[in-house]
Amino acid sequence: MSTAGVRRLVVVGGAGSLKTASGLDRVDTPDFPAPYKGEALAHREVLRLLRAEADDLEWTCLSPADEIAPGERTGTFLLGADELLTAEDGSSFISAEDYAVALADEVEKGGAIRRRVTLAY
Repeated sequence: MSTAGVRRLVVVGGAGSLKTASGLDRVDTPDFPAPYKGEALAHREVLRLLRAEADDLEWTCLSPADEIAPGERTGTFLLGADELLTAEDGSSFISAEDYAVALADEVEKGGAIRRRVTLAY
């Protein structure tokens, strides 16, 4: 993978490539929304390429919860890696405001170099 002099890349990923409790990627589960499938498969491929070929690049992929929407900025959320984070009721949500703060923090601090992180409540 040619990075043409780029040293740092932060990717806004999706939840589709996160592992579910069943072991399947979220995009491969029967209830994954069809309108988002193409985008989710593309995000999964980008993550695969980063992991396989971008060893000369300081990359991070930040995947939101299964659902992301406008809401409150709480400043309090869970961070994870490759597994879909869910609440006790099975929901997986993050507000766009908290996602934006987490994204800005990652850009500024670089705490997740060469890995994917996810966040949810």
